[in-house]
Amino acid sequence: MKEALLRHLRDPISGEELKLETLETKGDEVISGLLRNAERWYPVIEGVPRLLLGELRDGYSQFVERFGLEVALGNGTADRSLGEHAGHRTEQRATNETFSDKWRRFRQYGFEPKHREFLHGWFAQKFGLESAEQLPAFYGAKKAILEVGPGSGFNTEFMAKHCGGFVVSVDVSAAALTTYENTRHLPNALVVQADLMDLPCPDEYFDFAIADGVLHHTPDTRRAMRSIYRKVKPGGHYFFYVYRQMGAARFFSDQHIRSAFADLEPELCYRACEGITELGRELSRLGARVELTKGIPELGIPPGSHDVQRLFYYNFLKCFWNDAFDWETNNMVNFDWYHPHNAWQHSEIEVRGWLEELGVEDFAFHPANPNGISCLLRKPA
Repeated sequence: MKEALLRHLRDPISGEELKLETLETKGDEVISGLLRNAERWYPVIEGVPRLLLGELRDGYSQFVERFGLEVALGNGTADRSLGEHAGHRTEQRATNETFSDKWRRFRQYGFEPKHREFLHGWFAQKFGLESAEQLPAFYGAKKAILEVGPGSGFNTEFMAKHCGGFVVSVDVSAAALTTYENTRHLPNALVVQADLMDLPCPDEYFDFAIADGVLHHTPDTRRAMRSIYRKVKPGGHYFFYVYRQMGAARFFSDQHIRSAFADLEPELCYRACEGITELGRELSRLGARVELTKGIPELGIPPGSHDVQRLFYYNFLKCFWNDAFDWETNNMVNFDWYHPHNAWQHSEIEVRGWLEELGVEDFAFHPANPNGISCLLRKPA
């Protein structure tokens, strides 16, 4: 982390400012250090501030021993009972295993040219833009960006390069370290390991927040959505993408497969997903289409022209395949769907209810794909 960016952090329990005690540097980067107030301390390890609480927080015994901190700091841990959201951390810890493993393996996801072309085009659709060429201007108008769930950090890097201010990128899993490694060269990107339910930033601080495919992997999507919303300034914008409630056949197969895969060790789950990935590839290779004049409303299948792979993918089994990705990356996308402990699905009516509770009237759903709900809202000024 860069010391100049410390001003954007707060204690996730008290909201107080934190003071930095630097222990190790490399150039302008603080590689090891302590973030402290009168009550608690949090380590900076491998350049990443670790502001986790409760069961999500490591004891950091190696860190304490390395710098001889045990005597100076007592037991070196924050009170594990502290924080408003202590109850959800056990469940969140199970989901973290999935994403820590995923982002250790796929460190360069999104950075390859074919990945960028696909992903930037998808972001443009999610934001309601005409094309990916409009993304730099979209981010350029932002002065303070909060990103939750950066994955590899490909979008962190893009936003930081184009925004008019800074980006704070937060992930509860080891993805924070991958994002840091991919963005440490940028002077305006701060990467933090923290839980989105205990965000270590001031309320009403950011003019744009983004949580792309993150909220539904928490114990409670609605509460997670509101936790980030609190950090957005009045008049600021907030984008989130959540899984859509799928048709009956697809919902059944999702639940059935996830019940078999979610408790597997990550390596075993990757292997188990290979049959699903192969099916997606082979259906895609057919290049076939079917014309449905009536559709099947009870399964959520509309009338019209359907690519066979997409018809199967959207309505019966998530067998993802995209020729822009190699085999391992396609298989990872299917792993991402079936291994997480939490992967909730929601309807537009449900999401509209969340917005109504918050008094949000200025919002839009952009139909980026049938699997998800893309919502861009403006917080009432």
